[in-house]
Amino acid sequence: MTVKKRGQLPWPYAIGVPVAGLSAAIGLWWLIVVAFHIDPIFLPSPRQVVQAFGQQRSLLLTETWSTLWMTLVGFVIAGAAGLLVAMILTMSWIIERAVLPMIIAFNAVPKVAFVPLLIVWLSFGARPKIAMVALIAFFPVVVATMAGLTSTPAELRELAQSLSASRWQTYLKVRVPWALSQVFVGLKLSITLSLIGVVVAEIQIPDSGLGSVILHSGQTADTALAFAAIALLSVLGVGLFYLMVAVERLLLPWARELSA
Repeated sequence: MTVKKRGQLPWPYAIGVPVAGLSAAIGLWWLIVVAFHIDPIFLPSPRQVVQAFGQQRSLLLTETWSTLWMTLVGFVIAGAAGLLVAMILTMSWIIERAVLPMIIAFNAVPKVAFVPLLIVWLSFGARPKIAMVALIAFFPVVVATMAGLTSTPAELRELAQSLSASRWQTYLKVRVPWALSQVFVGLKLSITLSLIGVVVAEIQIPDSGLGSVILHSGQTADTALAFAAIALLSVLGVGLFYLMVAVERLLLPWARELSA
């Protein structure tokens, strides 16, 4: 009997199962609205959400693009900074013990508290929102990368030493490749947090983006439009996550085989 590995289901099943689950969730939502006669101000039906999207399609697509590009820019900054900081911290235990507690303390502060300061430092517009994304998405990359870099099996290090590899060569050719799968764990978490970060910033600085649409819709009791914006955020979140999954599978094909 042949057992299929995880991720190797035929494509009709791979696509059909999530679609079926989504369809069931939408059907249940519709049934609840109809059965309990819920006022659209509190919970619109899926049809009303689709109608709101059709009526405000131009606005929603424009604000979706605004949210997307700020998310990606902030994520790239957070990813690059997180990788660099993690590598520096794992090169020396002295640096790690001196700096890591400060990073943890900084991460413990709710990032929304920095919004007024970011406005003072960076003014209004896209820059404080991108900074908010970077602040929120930075820590998971640092933690995941450090976990990968410090989990290299001792036998691999001993092998490198037996081949007369220097400490720097061992770090680049053994520890970094070993850590890559763990790095992508942090990046996949970070990219979803990036979307959360930009929405938090857009609600605090409601001049553009889907977060501003949700805020203004709430103020005008246009719940269907708010749900349409939330649905677009969900689509963005899923799309960005699976984009990182695709990049991981492209760059680390062996990681898929190990996790299957």
